[in-house]
Amino acid sequence: MGVAIAPSGPTSESGRIGPDRAHWLRAARETADDLATDAVAREQAGKTPFDEVSRLREAGLLTLLVPAGAGGCGADWTTAYAVVREIAAADGAIGQLLGCHYFLSWSTRFLSGPALVDQVERPSTAEQLAWGGGFARQEPSLRLARKGGGYVLDGRQSYATGVLVADRLAVRAERADTGEPFAVVVDPAHPRVRIDRDTDPFGQRLAAGGSVEFDAVPVAADDVAGSLSADEGVLSPPTALTAPVGRLLSVQLLLGIAEGVLAEVREYSRAGHSLRHPTWPAGSPQDPRMLALYGELTVLTRSASALTEQAVRAVHGSLARGEDLTFDEYAEVSVLVAMAEAAASRAAQESTTRALDIIGVRALSSRLGFDRFWRNARTHTLYEPVSHRLLDVGDYFLNGAHPAFVLPV
Repeated sequence: MGVAIAPSGPTSESGRIGPDRAHWLRAARETADDLATDAVAREQAGKTPFDEVSRLREAGLLTLLVPAGAGGCGADWTTAYAVVREIAAADGAIGQLLGCHYFLSWSTRFLSGPALVDQVERPSTAEQLAWGGGFARQEPSLRLARKGGGYVLDGRQSYATGVLVADRLAVRAERADTGEPFAVVVDPAHPRVRIDRDTDPFGQRLAAGGSVEFDAVPVAADDVAGSLSADEGVLSPPTALTAPVGRLLSVQLLLGIAEGVLAEVREYSRAGHSLRHPTWPAGSPQDPRMLALYGELTVLTRSASALTEQAVRAVHGSLARGEDLTFDEYAEVSVLVAMAEAAASRAAQESTTRALDIIGVRALSSRLGFDRFWRNARTHTLYEPVSHRLLDVGDYFLNGAHPAFVLPV
């Protein structure tokens, strides 16, 4: 197939200002442990996750990716991916919320010039603002029409992550005159912006999803972050990396969910609960069927994790290449991420489904909350199906075709 792993680039911490990667991984673990203590109760209550966002903010995780020179933590994407995965293992919905925040708040760096980046990033960092929204295509699309020296934004965006708790929205809108799609930054506090909690998903209940309606909302020219066109005549290879960078957050979310359910079920088994399960013989933790099932799910998850690590290194190296990146190199990275997506999706769905078989009928107890892992994984995979990613992999393998520029939900 010839999918190369891009060079990982420099990884030295020398010259770093502020805490290093190890610090942020500890902060993520501590926050995940905190979230895990009441994960079942919070998920079942289904309240808007203002408290959870406060926990992320207090841990310093909202400004993780912002360069230290702009007032942030100065971490890189490899650290952000690890943080999302750690949080997702404890609470998949909050992992999705954080991943969406990272992707959208960083988007101006992919799509805009330094002036707009500074204009958007500094106040966002100073106030530790939370971001929500999304750039995926939808029908009908939001419309962006010229008015005076700026624009007005109209339309309704259906289910979008984080909008119920967002301090800033980043959305996709098409120019009314040309049809070209652009990323647009909007303050949700504007009186012509209306946010509705009109979704009732069976999973990812705490991802703060909802719909947003824009009624002739004024948009300054500086708040149009950049083009989201998939045309390679408009798109540059560094900008095209927006797609695999964002989709790799989805991969980390799914792996976190898979690892989280296996860890919780293992603790349940070790505590001896399954010894009294009527469908398993005495000494069930040594029963060959249970051991084989644990082994199969561990191999499946570890395999997806290994492929994901290759994708993370490839993305990291491609980001380091900057303007020197070519479309052929971008295509190899994008396909590698697509492979990781397919593997992580299968690992999450298999682990969250078959882990219930390990517990047996006791898994039906809502008090235990094991079902939340399955519901979270299945909800996310319905929004982000892997069938298109497999087509990308196959078309690249057989025909050398570049994957389409497709942004995550």
